[in-house]
Amino acid sequence: MAVIGQDISKAKRVLDAGELVAIPTETVYGLAGNALNPVAVASIFETKNRPSFDPLIIHVPSLSEAENYVTDIPTSLRKLAEHFWPGPLTLLLPRKSNIPDIVTSGLDRVAVRVPDHPLTLELLAQLDFPLAAPSANPFGYISPTSPKHVDAQLGDKISYILDGGKCKVGLESTIVGMEEDEIVVYRLGGLDISEIESIVGKVTVKSHSSSNPQAPGLLESHYAPTKPFILGDLNEMITDYQERKVDFAVLSLSQSFPSISLPQQIALSPSADLKEAATHLFAAMRTLDESNAVVILAELMPEEGLGKAINDRLKRASTKG
Repeated sequence: MAVIGQDISKAKRVLDAGELVAIPTETVYGLAGNALNPVAVASIFETKNRPSFDPLIIHVPSLSEAENYVTDIPTSLRKLAEHFWPGPLTLLLPRKSNIPDIVTSGLDRVAVRVPDHPLTLELLAQLDFPLAAPSANPFGYISPTSPKHVDAQLGDKISYILDGGKCKVGLESTIVGMEEDEIVVYRLGGLDISEIESIVGKVTVKSHSSSNPQAPGLLESHYAPTKPFILGDLNEMITDYQERKVDFAVLSLSQSFPSISLPQQIALSPSADLKEAATHLFAAMRTLDESNAVVILAELMPEEGLGKAINDRLKRASTKG
């Protein structure tokens, strides 16, 4: 398995050699490689078994550093960067020619962000290149929010995991760009739409699943457990599956079901706090996927605030048909 530690100099040596390191961020753990090295980037796709048409986000230590890799930062998007970086905001910007095609899947824009984690910011400041870093998990599976999650899934494929503890946000970043003069949200995430609109006014949300995404993390099936994951009315589904004598697990926002034993039921936030629920989402999905249940039953969150982003992940994890 991989070595887990907090040795930034070791992480730098591995990355300088063109190899991969798992890095902590405030959102999820990333599988990082030199974004300017096409071979290193190709190894990210290979290690994750990720489709090469799904673009990656590059991570930089500052707004000024981001300017080395993009041709323009529109005024409105610059305002967002100045206000929310470091943080769970990714900007989709026109790329310079130093960004390899493999990073953007040949598209004209590159996704850029400054992660809010002291260890990773320190690492980025010591590197001569940005880091391409999608979530550190096999493609399509639940995103990792702790070093243990990364090690369990990719520990035999990478040599080092930079241990930054548990992720404090737990949802991937919100992706924002511009189309003509309109600000567009392409992926809902850890930064609430209302916070964005408080800085730049009304935005358009185009977050949707696609088999040919224009931004990272928009494939139709993603973040999925290995077991069937069914969304609906929990009370109705629980009654149905109990009558059918099917062993199931339950994921709810705050409900508790006395008839269901632990650990096969998890409430993301007993107080129904959507921020807390977001923090616990992926770890809870992983725990239930590792349980003895043969199916996972879940409910949608209130369609407000971070509930919208959580619902996006739940819908793409759900069993179709």
